[in-house]
Amino acid sequence: MALVPSAAAASINNNELPLIAEVNMGVDSTAPTVRATVVQASTIFYDTPATLDKAERLIAESASYGAQLIVFPEAFIGGYPRGSHFGLTIGSRTLKGKEDFRKYHASAIDVPGPEVERLAAMAGKYKVYLVMGVIEREGYTLYCTILFFDSQGHYLGKHRKLMPTALERCIWGFGDGSTIPVFETPIGKIGGLICWENKMPLLRTAMYGKGIEIYCAPTADSRELWQASMTHIALEGGCFVLSANQFCRRKDYPPPPEYTFSGTDEEPSPESVVCAGGSVIISPSGTVLAGPNYEGEALISADLDFGEIVRAKFDFDVVGHYSRPDVLSLIVRDHPTAPVSFTYAAAKTEGSHTL
Repeated sequence: MALVPSAAAASINNNELPLIAEVNMGVDSTAPTVRATVVQASTIFYDTPATLDKAERLIAESASYGAQLIVFPEAFIGGYPRGSHFGLTIGSRTLKGKEDFRKYHASAIDVPGPEVERLAAMAGKYKVYLVMGVIEREGYTLYCTILFFDSQGHYLGKHRKLMPTALERCIWGFGDGSTIPVFETPIGKIGGLICWENKMPLLRTAMYGKGIEIYCAPTADSRELWQASMTHIALEGGCFVLSANQFCRRKDYPPPPEYTFSGTDEEPSPESVVCAGGSVIISPSGTVLAGPNYEGEALISADLDFGEIVRAKFDFDVVGHYSRPDVLSLIVRDHPTAPVSFTYAAAKTEGSHTL
């Protein structure tokens, strides 16, 4: 294996992100190959239109390097509210915390909605499959969500985070079994889970059961330990794993007192790194193809040789020849859930279509 530097890297200027070198696995010319790019970049916090503009610049640059699939970090549109506690203590909420949530709610997007239409147009314009982390707004509840788009500019669907972590549970709603899709596309079967829900063995198994081949893992975890989880998933699922995280400095968030970081002894300086990235692409054999990068904003790319999936599954197929459904099995409740159901209205609607 040899490092293959990008020919485009020599022409990078101040407006372009570095393109991280990939590992040449000796691609099998008889198997399909997909060029994938993971974007490591920060949100423009509280400014969704500007963040969408930034997303388009990054998509255009990635496409210029030949990317067919582009994966963005968790909560790229809408923002990951790192360091914020929204004025929460058990039994009370502050007025400032409520106002912080109002601004955060205003930065989220409706699905469907105009921002989704713009993202779809970007995917179609640059002829790429797009996986985008967003904060979704449904009424007054927010969800941490992944949106999927095809290269023709069509919105395919979404995944809502099933289990937010720690204080996230106070600001985000919980997804249900109806939004854990795997999309069969001309470049492979694509799906994704968000951050620590990737540690949920049964949820991963549901993805494997749907035949996932390109496993997208947008995250907010920049610890080196995260790499072990990503490698394990690639080996366990016999799939490519593409993990995208933001690289953020304190100055990428609004200044104090508008936005303050809790959990630290003192307010970080503007240049302090508050999320170090660690975005990575890993093959089904557990080989790191590109990344992890902890240096700054970057485009991290690799060619995915689908022959690797077959070779990995020969060793271990977790829902195939290495499964024991007579002993262990999984039931997934994949129907939508709703807090309120109106039985009379449903019966009346159904009756109106009866001859």
